[in-house]
Amino acid sequence: MRSMVDTLGATLSLAEDAGPRPDATRLRPALVLALECQRPRALSARYDLGDVAAVVLGRGSERKADRNGAELFVRVPDRWMSSKHARLEPSFGRWVLTDTDSKNGTFVNGQPTKRAVLADGDLIEFGHTLFVFCERLPLADQDPPIIDLERSREPIAGLATLIPEYGRDLARMRQVAGSAVSILVEGDSGTGKEVLARAAHALSGRSGEFVAVNCGALPDNLIESELFGHKKGAFSGAHADHTGLVRAADKGTLFLDEIGDLPAASQATLLRVLQEREVTPVGGTRPVAVDVRIIAATHRDLDEMIAEGLFRHDLFARLAGFRIAVPALAERRPDLGILIGSLYERHFPADAVGLDLDAARLLFRYPWPLNIRELEQALTTASVLAGATPVLASHLPDAVRSGRPPGAARTAPLTPADEALRDSLCAAMRDHRGNISAVARALNKDRKQIQRWVKRFAVDPEKFK
Repeated sequence: MRSMVDTLGATLSLAEDAGPRPDATRLRPALVLALECQRPRALSARYDLGDVAAVVLGRGSERKADRNGAELFVRVPDRWMSSKHARLEPSFGRWVLTDTDSKNGTFVNGQPTKRAVLADGDLIEFGHTLFVFCERLPLADQDPPIIDLERSREPIAGLATLIPEYGRDLARMRQVAGSAVSILVEGDSGTGKEVLARAAHALSGRSGEFVAVNCGALPDNLIESELFGHKKGAFSGAHADHTGLVRAADKGTLFLDEIGDLPAASQATLLRVLQEREVTPVGGTRPVAVDVRIIAATHRDLDEMIAEGLFRHDLFARLAGFRIAVPALAERRPDLGILIGSLYERHFPADAVGLDLDAARLLFRYPWPLNIRELEQALTTASVLAGATPVLASHLPDAVRSGRPPGAARTAPLTPADEALRDSLCAAMRDHRGNISAVARALNKDRKQIQRWVKRFAVDPEKFK
């Protein structure tokens, strides 16, 4: 599936910013201009508030951000905003939002307000423009204080993000994309792993094709024939020679989606292909040399599968030259406007007039358990229903309008050990206000492990913010 991927994340209070970290990042407050409802294709912008004394927000003829001393002025071409709409200022370690007598008011998490103390992840509405406040964003010293994707548009789908940590992962992927290093893309179903693989292929400069294979969809008795080809008469039904998908990707990229679903016998054969750089068709006697770059993807935990003997460690070593995890959409709420804008570019007519404010608010409220695939389906349907009119709340799926995903899974009773693990996870979530990265550091675990526990124990990080 081809959907759009990109993104953002969560952050720490001024009072707790303890200076440089070993990875040369600081946890700093930031403001994200997430979505202009009337101009969704304009994408998003991020403003580092670490050394800002105040932010002044209002209407302007174009989207622009300027510093005047310690004050940051943010202008948006939104006719529903007032020229002096609101002001943000730090106070005793928190950020305070004040509406400066705007005509159409200011809303925080859908509620009208004149003054509010902001919390991490708060959705702020000025006119028909949505902002997300990030209290603790891990920004590196070299990160630019202002990133505006309207001006620095990423030409390759899947590589635009405002999440600092994910952005650094994507930068490293750019470095290896032009080499022969294999890439393993990990993430939940629907997060856009194939989009990232296609982006890596586009960056590679390889002259061959991008060939995608869903390993979980191949019949067990045909896997080797489909991957490695076969000779005429090799088996019943083999009426002609078949090149196979590996050779079809010669001088290009072979994308092995859901590699964790590959049976053990086929894993051994694939390993031999990767080691020898040649394939022997089923029924053939002479190997054929291939020059193919492998990108694999999975929603499974290959580390656990290796420990359980379900996945070959030597094959994993060949596939995981570079590992990158695509975050779930629920972790990228402030970046949702990037995805909406990208999908507008892909699925809406050029003269589409944007979104109604109520519809945009619903998109930001919904948890998107099926990730980008679910968002893409919702907006594709909305584009048909809306036609030449703005996307309204009535054009969105029932689940999005109600905010309740269908078919919530039942959880099995927890063992005492699991209960203790869940309690420690929740305690860390409380201490770090639902910040996945901070929890991972506190528990001395990989961020991906924390995400697996969050999913396993049905813990909602948003409830701790």
